[in-house]
Amino acid sequence: MSKQPYYITTAILYATGKPHIGNFYDQVAADLLARWRRMRGFDVKFLVGTDEHGQKVENLAAENGVSPFEFTTGVVNVIKNSFAALQISYDQFIRTTDDYHKAAVQNIFTQLLDQGDIYKDEYEGLYCTPCESFWTDSQLQSGMCPDCNRAVQPAKEEAYKLRLSKYQGWLEQLYAEQPDFIVPKSRMNEMLNSFIKPGLQDLCITRSTIKWGIPVPNDPAHVLYVWIDALSNYITALGYNAAENSEEYRTRWPADLHVIGKDICRFHTIIWPIMLHALGQPLPKQVFAHPWLLFGADKMSKSRGNMIYADELAQLLGSDAVRYYLLAEMPQATDGSITREAVVERYNGDLANVLGNLVNRTLAMTNKYFGGTVPAMGELTALEHELQAFAKQTVADYDKALEEFRIADAMQAAMALAKRSNKYIDETTPWALAKDPDQQAYLGTVMAHLLGCIRVLAGLFAPAMPQAAASMCEQLGCAAGNWDALSDFGVAAGTQVTDTPKALFARVDAEKFLSDE
Repeated sequence: MSKQPYYITTAILYATGKPHIGNFYDQVAADLLARWRRMRGFDVKFLVGTDEHGQKVENLAAENGVSPFEFTTGVVNVIKNSFAALQISYDQFIRTTDDYHKAAVQNIFTQLLDQGDIYKDEYEGLYCTPCESFWTDSQLQSGMCPDCNRAVQPAKEEAYKLRLSKYQGWLEQLYAEQPDFIVPKSRMNEMLNSFIKPGLQDLCITRSTIKWGIPVPNDPAHVLYVWIDALSNYITALGYNAAENSEEYRTRWPADLHVIGKDICRFHTIIWPIMLHALGQPLPKQVFAHPWLLFGADKMSKSRGNMIYADELAQLLGSDAVRYYLLAEMPQATDGSITREAVVERYNGDLANVLGNLVNRTLAMTNKYFGGTVPAMGELTALEHELQAFAKQTVADYDKALEEFRIADAMQAAMALAKRSNKYIDETTPWALAKDPDQQAYLGTVMAHLLGCIRVLAGLFAPAMPQAAASMCEQLGCAAGNWDALSDFGVAAGTQVTDTPKALFARVDAEKFLSDE
């Protein structure tokens, strides 16, 4: 029986420089979801990539005395190194400079032009270079770009436009019929009330004042930028090419999930669905538009000097710790926050004191009291019945949270099981049981339950912290198995655990860590 396909994508990163840690939430969250789906038996395809055209890239390349392609290739290498540092298990990396992508995008443009969904016009308005967006006066916020809050410049040029206005009624109907199309719900309400109901404006999709972009077929004075170019990556990566689509496209599209930041929700939930509908193609099943990760209460920016880089933090604390912080700290609908103080506090609190301590002391006691051999479970008391029920409910809660993209809630549920297991140690006091010959059978039951909880925790944390989970399984002497295996509580009696337990997360000296900034 073939596995059910699952196609998950992230927003492609704009190749203008090294992204800060907040830019990588897309990839870490999507990686968690991809790993979780793989554990559940899905045939996962996980796509990432880079958006490499546009005026900003053209300007930066000129400033650095290199061609735009040379410039973006350097940035791509930096991004891929950061992906490796964060253990992003992507299946394909697409660049919008890839030849197959450029050819497919030109075919998409031609189809939309031929059927009247694109037309040539003149545009006069206000342009934001960082966002590659045109705006009207009424769309500005306090005279600034509504997306990035930076200055805009007057611009006038000939351009091709996409007829968004033609599809306003269709889009409103889509939102009414598919209330779960955008997660969280608040983001759908924002799109509807702020952008759709006021009236969709036709969208400029070409530039004639820059050269770095995909040339418009039969009109080389124009290049395509951002919208038709960048958004199309989700289908061109699968082999969509209008004239003859690949087998992979036919089996994997529509995407099960787009993971994006809230700042580009408008493009993915208004422009992209209209493009696909005009092309006669199915829409993605869901778009998860997550909030931002702020530095304290501010956006990260070079000008503010508050940038934190994921690969540098991973070198200090390990990739698992960085991944866990991002996943545990970001609520579904409200902005998350990061500071070096908060990172080390959560590291020492959750990872070293709770999870790491549980694993270390349990393995040490198994070696001390049973020679490193997993004991059999004897008669259970109410405490053991309650602990097993807690573990079973945790797996269900974690599963449901990820189904609903409540990733921080899933991390909280898993860590709650680690805390409950530590409490169970305090309740049963194995060190006291070990002194009483009449309690040896119950001591074996207690240790078997602690080892069973660690095995469940290894499975729960495998998508979030793959290295720590693998270490937990290795030290337990058993495999995590697939998702269904988590319902089989316990580690087989007679299994030999490691005789030299390794600390999962060594406690960090917070004062020294913060003084090394």
